[in-house]
Amino acid sequence: MSRISLRLLPALLSCLFLLALAGCAAPASSDGVATDPPPASTPTPKSTGGNLPPREAGAVTVDYACRTSADCAVKNVGNCCGAMPACVNKDSPTDPQGVQAQCAASGRMGVCGFADVTACQCVSGRCESDSSSSKLPAR
Repeated sequence: MSRISLRLLPALLSCLFLLALAGCAAPASSDGVATDPPPASTPTPKSTGGNLPPREAGAVTVDYACRTSADCAVKNVGNCCGAMPACVNKDSPTDPQGVQAQCAASGRMGVCGFADVTACQCVSGRCESDSSSSKLPAR
């Protein structure tokens, strides 16, 4: 290659890159006025915290709040694999079948297996598994 073509090569490659990039740009609206994007068709799920799947608005909300360890109990909160024992407020509703139905509807899967939770304690206002009683893995 000649020296002139070696000097022009970076400029030509830059021009080709810019043309390719311009081809990917979205076309302007026909009337020249910018439009808002369409609204999302489904609401964003609320996070339940921890490793539990998100819940849709209106679904059962699991309560993890406590003042003393006596406020806590081991309940099946469910996950995408099936049963999922967790420490929750003793008066909290749970809906393991609803969690599984939501997982099936959205095509999600979960990591199966969990710690065998046998006791709970109140830690900083939240029901937590008593680590001395948890055994891995439960089958």
